[in-house]
Amino acid sequence: QVQLKESGGGLVRTGGSLTLSCAASGRTSSFSMYAVGWFRQALGEEREFVAAINWRRGYTEFADFVKGRFTISRDNARDVVFLQLNSLKPEDTAVYYCNADPDIRTLTSSFSLLRNWGQGTQVTVSS
Repeated sequence: QVQLKESGGGLVRTGGSLTLSCAASGRTSSFSMYAVGWFRQALGEEREFVAAINWRRGYTEFADFVKGRFTISRDNARDVVFLQLNSLKPEDTAVYYCNADPDIRTLTSSFSLLRNWGQGTQVTVSS
């Protein structure tokens, strides 16, 4: 089983940038075959999909509210997936989580079915 751990969050001002990391541990030999997604949950809100990348490194999906501002990439040699957050807005404030599934459609449309959520990493954007 693969465990994922998020890091890289912090406090930034509006317009700032952060790079979040999702590092895999455990049975990582198959990690490169998984699609990996990022999600976020603001205080008092439901968790929502942000971005995903499948095992073919070039295919990505983004929520409309982050298109053009966030990018996702992965380094299969290091078992890490990155989420680059640019042009941050106060409404991006949330706990950001990553999760993985063999099918990217599970991440984009059925992520409520996913288990084994980590603790996430807090992103706070001040106005």
